[in-house]
Formats: sequence, C-alpha cells, structure tokens
Amino acid sequence: MDADAIIIGAGACGLMCAVQAGYLGKKVILLEKSDKAGAKILISGGGRCNYTNLFATDEQFISDNKHFSKSAFTQWTVSDTISFFETYGITGKEKTLGQLFPDGKNAKDIVEVFTTVCADFDQQIICNAQVADIEFINDSSFTVKYEKGGKQRILKAPKLVITTGGLPIPKMGATDFALRFARKHALNIIKTAPALVPLTITGKDEDWYAQLSGNSVFCEVSNHRISFEENILFTHWGLSGPAILQISSYWRSGEEININLLPGENITNLIDQERKQNGKSLLSTLFNRFYPKKLTDAMSKFLPIEKQVASLTKAEIELIHATIHLFKVKPAGDKGYDKAEVMRGGIDTNELSSKTLECKNIPGLYFGGECIDVTGWLGGYNFQWAWANGYVIAQNL
Repeated sequence: MDADAIIIGAGACGLMCAVQAGYLGKKVILLEKSDKAGAKILISGGGRCNYTNLFATDEQFISDNKHFSKSAFTQWTVSDTISFFETYGITGKEKTLGQLFPDGKNAKDIVEVFTTVCADFDQQIICNAQVADIEFINDSSFTVKYEKGGKQRILKAPKLVITTGGLPIPKMGATDFALRFARKHALNIIKTAPALVPLTITGKDEDWYAQLSGNSVFCEVSNHRISFEENILFTHWGLSGPAILQISSYWRSGEEININLLPGENITNLIDQERKQNGKSLLSTLFNRFYPKKLTDAMSKFLPIEKQVASLTKAEIELIHATIHLFKVKPAGDKGYDKAEVMRGGIDTNELSSKTLECKNIPGLYFGGECIDVTGWLGGYNFQWAWANGYVIAQNL
C-alpha cells in the first residue's frame, strides 16, 4: 500500500481531510487535477476568503435530506473552524451577517495553512494529476491510475476519498468527476443545477433592467419557499447581488420571485407623512431618499413619479404600494455554472453514512464537500461544510 488513503481533489474538503488524517498519524496522498492546491479557495471572496460563518447550522443548507448535515456539524463546529485557523495565526474578522474573513490576511494564507501542515506531516500533494481509472481490488483496496507529465502512474490504498467539488467555474478546472464516478457505480444522483448564481432577464423587460446596470439596492427578495434581506444588483443582463444569489438556490425555472424594494418601511405611510409635511413635493423626491436616481427615473415606466404626492389618487397609491413592496420578477434563467458559486444537488445522501460519509454499498469509499447533495447559503457556509466533511472522513480512514 502506498498510503492509508488516496484523496482525489485538493480543495477545501480534501485539504482538511489530509491535515486531520495527519493529526491521527495516517498517511494520505492527494491527487489534484489543477496546477495548485486550493484553486477555488484562492478565488473565493475576491481572494479574501470568507472561510466560515458564525451562524452556520444545518438550517442554512439545502438537501433532499435536510437532516443529513447535522452529524457532520455536530462533530466539527464553527468554533472548531475558528480554533483551527487561530492555531495557525489566522483570526477571523466579521464583515456582515456572521461572515468571517481572515483579519489582515487572505485566501493565500488559508491555503498556505494546509500546504504547510501537509508538508509537516509528509502528506503528499500531487498536482497536475489526471485520474484515468479507479479499480476495487477484492473489496479491500483501491488502485488509482493517473497521468502526470505524460507518464502513467499507479497508487494503491485501502481507502479512497473523492472530494473533487461540483460543476461551477469550469475555467478553474471544475469537472463532473465525482458524479460520473458515482453513476458508473450505480449511486443515485439528485438532479444538479447552478446555485448562488445571478439570474437573467430577457424579453420586453430586458432594456429596463439593462439601463439600471450597476445600481445596488437593499431589498427583501422572496418566493414561497424563503426570503432574504440583502442588496440586489441590477446588471445589463438581469439581477445579481447577495439577495439574488441566495434566492437563486431556491428558485426553479418558470417561477416568479418577489422583491420588496423598501423592507422595514411602508410606502403608503411615507406618502401620508409627506402629504402632511409638503404635499407639493413630487413622488420622485420621496423616492430619491431611498433609491439611486437612476432607479427613481426608471420607475416612471410603472408609476406617476413626477406627480405631487398630494395629488395622488387612492388607486395610484395602491399601485405604488404594490410596485414597491411586491415587485414581481420572472427570470428567464440563470448565468450557468460559469458564474455560479456552487452546485445544487449531487450524490444522494441516502447513499452515504451521515456519521462517516462512507459509501454504504462500497466500503472504504468516501465522498465529501460540494459533490454531495448538500448546498449552503452564501457567506462562508459551504466552506464550513467542506471543513466539517474533511474532519469527519479523516476520523474514519
């Protein structure tokens, strides 16, 4: 045997698994398709890396089995993540909504923690390694054939860990390796789709959104499943920004989403107050207190924004209220895996043990991270899932 385990994929989950295995005196070899470990970590948060969230629990994750993630999060908590990185000189600074970023450091420092500790434990990371074939030997070991530098090589170990991520950002080397491998061995796959992804608008409303490109507004975005209060960003092809990325994970093609453009306020009450104080002021003047001028001007398509508030009819006020607090959008689609942060769906959790992440039908085989049907919210949640998975798998190698 070349190692206690072979890990395919040196991303967040694979790297944490290697480090945790090292703590336990277990030798692992990581095979990474890209030319460096932690490629997706390095670009996360614009290179700043939102590496966990203070409020992360199983409640912020989407899965056909909403209880599956509980075991991993019990074994490896947010406090464990914070303590782990603090041990290596990285302290967290909360930006907003519990999002922790390295204080005075960045994504490179996060990756360096793992590569340094792997080196200390003599855990080998082999980059530019293209896995060609995997064989089970008498149900007791795995042989992995891979190519590097034009040469075929073979590794053998009693345990195999697949942490190759999902489909988003193919230009960073993302592939469907884990899904193809799972299908080949008759494991069920929950339908996959881009998640945490901008939404597109086409047709008659396309130009209206395009003219607002670059404008950001704090909103409540909702559908019949969930709601989020964060900024939305108008773009030349539709909508983006944190609130849109969040709702995209819960949106399905053909559905509408609702946007409350003034959460925490009541536009009808604000109009009443304005009438009492200065009835001659224009509706646009009131809007400009809350919105960029471009958005106020664009509202002229739907509302009498150049009318004095004192002159607004009851029907007009009702229309204003409905437009501001229940602005309906029917996206044409999303920007796809090129622009998605993560993948929704993946390997059916019913195929895995929630306590160990071992495949029920293939002893010694483990899956971790994004390739599993567990998808977190925007804001460090998916990293917390990856760290927890890496820890759990390592304990069972």
